[in-house]
Amino acid sequence: MGSRREPPPPPPPQNRQFHREREGVARDQPKVTNTMRKLFVPNTQSGQREGLIKHLLAKREKEYVNIQSFRFFVGTWNVNGQSPDSGLKPWLVCDSDPPDVYCIGFQELDLSTEAFFYFDSMKEQEWLAAVEKALHPKAKYKKVQMIRLVGMMLVVFARKDQLSYITDIMAETVGTGIMGKMGNKGGVAVRFVFHNTTFCIVNSHLAAHVEDFERRNQDYKDICARLSFLPPDQGLPQLSIMKHDVVIWLGDLNYRLCLPDASEVKTLISKNELQKLLTYDQLNIQRTHKRAFADFTEGEIKFIPTYKFDSKTDRWDSSGKCRVPAWCDRILWRGGNINQLRYCSHMDLKTSDHKPVSSLFLIGVKVVDEQKYRRLFEDIVRMMDRMENDFLPSLELSRREFVFEKVKFRQLQKEKFQITNNGQVTCHFSFIPKLNDSQYCKPWLRAEPCEGYLEPNETVDISLDVYVSKDSVTLLNSGEDRIEDILVLHLDRGKDYFLTISGSYLPSCFGTSLEALCRMRRPIREVPVTKLVDLEKSLLQMGPSDSEDASERPLQVPKEIWLLVDHLFKHACHQEDLFQTPGMQEELQQIIDCLDTSIPETIPGSNHSVAEALLIFLEALPEPVICYELYQRCLDCSHDSRLCRQMISHLPRCHRNVFRYLMAFLRELLKYSEDNNVSANMIATLFTSLLLRPPPNLMSKQTPQDRQRAISFLLGFLLGGDEE
Repeated sequence: MGSRREPPPPPPPQNRQFHREREGVARDQPKVTNTMRKLFVPNTQSGQREGLIKHLLAKREKEYVNIQSFRFFVGTWNVNGQSPDSGLKPWLVCDSDPPDVYCIGFQELDLSTEAFFYFDSMKEQEWLAAVEKALHPKAKYKKVQMIRLVGMMLVVFARKDQLSYITDIMAETVGTGIMGKMGNKGGVAVRFVFHNTTFCIVNSHLAAHVEDFERRNQDYKDICARLSFLPPDQGLPQLSIMKHDVVIWLGDLNYRLCLPDASEVKTLISKNELQKLLTYDQLNIQRTHKRAFADFTEGEIKFIPTYKFDSKTDRWDSSGKCRVPAWCDRILWRGGNINQLRYCSHMDLKTSDHKPVSSLFLIGVKVVDEQKYRRLFEDIVRMMDRMENDFLPSLELSRREFVFEKVKFRQLQKEKFQITNNGQVTCHFSFIPKLNDSQYCKPWLRAEPCEGYLEPNETVDISLDVYVSKDSVTLLNSGEDRIEDILVLHLDRGKDYFLTISGSYLPSCFGTSLEALCRMRRPIREVPVTKLVDLEKSLLQMGPSDSEDASERPLQVPKEIWLLVDHLFKHACHQEDLFQTPGMQEELQQIIDCLDTSIPETIPGSNHSVAEALLIFLEALPEPVICYELYQRCLDCSHDSRLCRQMISHLPRCHRNVFRYLMAFLRELLKYSEDNNVSANMIATLFTSLLLRPPPNLMSKQTPQDRQRAISFLLGFLLGGDEE
C-alpha cells in the first residue's frame, strides 16, 4: 500500500509565526494572560491547546495574510545519459527579470548500471555545476535542496534575499520500476513553505513505449499514493503531494501520440498544425478521461514535439526505429493564484535526443501581516478560555463494528464511517495505541485520516483500509495472526471510543515457507487451515526427513515457483526489458489468485507481470532461499567460487533445489541478452536483494560493501558453469 497518507498538520507557517509570537510575548510582559503562559508549559494538555490554536489560526488565515507575487522558473530535460557539452543559459536565462525561485528537473542523468542500482553518479556534480554557472546574472542564488534517484534529479535554487522565508524543506523519492523499487522510473520531490504558502515540486520519469499509456497512468497513481513527506516532529502526520497549496509536476512523462506514422506526424509539424496533433496526445486524452493528472492544469503548447531527435542535431530520429515525434516533456500545475507567463522548448540545446522545456510562473504567495496575526492569536486564546470552561467536546460515530470478509494478499479492502462533532467546541480526535502497544493498529490495517480537527456540527469520513503486504502475510498464513483488532479513537479532553474489527483471511502461497509449500501437492486454498498451521509448526520442530513414502515425499521445488519459472522459460526469454518493466497490478492479482486456487495449465497476464510475480513471491518468503543463518558466511566466502558452492550444499534440501533451479533459469536468460536487454550485473543485483537478504536485525546495518559482496556471491553462479 506504500507510504501512509494522512491529513496535513496545522500549517507549518503558523508554527513558525507561533514561535515568533512567543518571543514577542516574552519581550512584552504586560500583555501576557495566564492562559497564554499555560500554553508553553511542556505537558500533553498544552500540546493539545497549541495544536488547536494552530488549527483555528489556519482556518482564519485570510484575516492576516496578503498575496504577493513571485517569479518561479521551472525546467525539465531528459539528458539521455550525456554530460553537459554547452552552456545552459539559453534554457535558464530567457527573461530579463531574474526568477525568485528555480526548480530544475533532469531525467536519464546517468544510464550506467551503477547509477541504476543507487550508487553514486559523477553526472550529478557535472550537471549541478552546469546549472549553477547558468543561473540568472542579475541575482545571487543559493541551493535550497537537491534530490536524486538514479537518473532523476531535482534541484531548487532561491534568491539569497528570499532564502530566510523558505522553511520546512523536505525531499523524498519513490521508484515505480519493477516491484515498485527500482528507480529507473518513478519520481523525486521537494516540498517547502515559502512565506505562508506550501509548495510541492515533483519531477518524474514515467514508463516508456507508445502502447504503455496505462502503465504511465499507473506510475502517476503510484507516485501520488506512495510519495509522502515525514515531518521531523514525530507527532505530525505525513504529508502527501496533494496536501500542498501549490503543486508543480514536471518531467519526461513519456506520453506519446496515438498516430503510428512518423512521416504523417512530421508533415503536420512542418505545416505547423500543432493543435490538430495535440488532439492525438495521450496525456491530453488521459486527462480528459480523468485517468491521470485530472485536476492539474497545463498551459497551451505552441512548441513542436521535444522528442525524439538524433543527438547533437535538430534532425528527427533517423535510426531504424524511427520514433514518432512526441511531447514527452511536460510541466503541469495545480493550486490557486498561479499565472503562467511562458511555456516553451529550447531548440538551441542539442546535447540529448530530447529538447529541454521551461515554464515561467507568476505565483501569488501568502505573506503574513505580523500585527494582524498577533491580534487574531490573542482573540483565539481568549475565546478558547471562555469555551473550555463551559463545554466539553463530544463525538457521534455512524458505526463501531467493521467486518472484512475474504481478505487476500495484496488486495485492498475499505470500509467507511463518519464521525460528527456534536458538541459546542472545536475538537481534536486521534487513533491512539492500546496499552503496551506502540502503534494504534495491526500492520495490515490503517485509518485515513488517523487524526484531525472538527468544528461543531462538522462531519468527516474515515476510511478503514485493510491491506496484507509481505510484512504481515506470513503470520496470517500460519494462523498466528487473524483479521481481528480493536481501535481506540481518542478525543482530547473527552472520552475514548472503541471500534471492533473482525473478518476472515484466505491463505496464500505467497508468504508461506518453501518447506511447507514442498509438502503441498494441492493449491493452498484446498488445504484445511488446521493442517496449514500444523504443517508450519511441525516443520519448525522436526525439519525435513528423507524416509517418507512416495506420496508423502516433498516436491523437489514448490509447484508455484516451477509454474512461474517454467512460464518465463517458455515464453519470455526474448522479452525486451524483462525484470526491468513492472507488471500491471490487475494482472498480478490474477496470477496470485490463480496460484492460490489452482494448478493452472497457463498463467494469466503479460510476461512482465509473471516476472514481477516471481520477484514478489521470493520477496515474501519468511525465510529467504539462502537462509538467514548462512548470510554472513556467504558474504565472507564471496571471493572464492569453490567456497560459494560449498555454502549452497549446506542449505536445506528444498532451499538448495530452488536456488539451483533459479540459477539455471537465469543463466539461460542471459544467453538472450541481445533481445531481452538483461545483463548479469543487473540480474545479480536484483536477485541478491531477494535470495541473499540480511537477517531483519542486520537490515539497517548493511553497508554498500556488504551489498557488493552479496552481488559477487551471486555473480559467480550466473557467470560460472553448472554448479553441481
